[in-house]
Amino acid sequence: MNKTDGRVIREGMSGLDITIAVAMHKPYAHAEDTMYLPVHVGADLHPEVLTNIAGDNTGDNISQLNPYFSELTAMYWLWKNNDSDYKGIVHYRRYFASPSLRKRLSRNRFDRILTRQELEPLLADNNVVLPSKRRYFIETIYSHYDHTLHVDQLHQTRNVLKDMAPEYVGAWDALMKKRSAHIFNMMIMDRADFNAYCEWLFPILFELTRRIDASSYSAFHARYPGRISEILLNVWINTNHIPYKTVPTVYTEPVNWWNKGTGFLKAKFFKKKYDASF
Repeated sequence: MNKTDGRVIREGMSGLDITIAVAMHKPYAHAEDTMYLPVHVGADLHPEVLTNIAGDNTGDNISQLNPYFSELTAMYWLWKNNDSDYKGIVHYRRYFASPSLRKRLSRNRFDRILTRQELEPLLADNNVVLPSKRRYFIETIYSHYDHTLHVDQLHQTRNVLKDMAPEYVGAWDALMKKRSAHIFNMMIMDRADFNAYCEWLFPILFELTRRIDASSYSAFHARYPGRISEILLNVWINTNHIPYKTVPTVYTEPVNWWNKGTGFLKAKFFKKKYDASF
């Protein structure tokens, strides 16, 4: 395996060092494949909740920001404290899916999760793996955020980009008009891309939190940095012309699509903003 400009050139994937953090905030089953590393997010605030897995409060960390940054505290921890060839992040209830149709039809939802054996062929041709885009069809990225959350967060983010990274504003403006995006804060990247993305992302989010007073927000709405980062991933990928492979997501619990659908429609047509995750 050779490297050019920090990116991995693959001659053979066997034995590749891969660490994918599984962001967890409560006891829950997790994928057993050794490339997955369960990480207790917010461990500095609630150390008693999970005592038998890695915590996001060791080394260089932002564990105390978990009420605002959500799973990003695991991402920050992985960036600062892990040097694997490939790094990634998923969620305790949401993973990348196996390409095997047979496995994806398994009654055991954990059988449906992407394994190292299935991931390595994808990495042979791609430095970056992202979740398939979520498509809104009757909403743009901007209008959906406006209907469901506090739209001033988008305006402030654009202002931060204009001040700190103006070359990304064009991609931001273009994305606001689109009807699909990679969301969920899920990704697998070679070390160079993962680190470069984090080096770009976190200063922007820290500045954003200085400009937005979240003291009047509910706990749900206070997690806006984690939601803005979902949008910013697309902006970073598009501006830097990063090639990637998309993989569907799989949930470890049944999804209540009725609640999701009705919540979406209430937000669009009756201006009822979200007040909880679905």
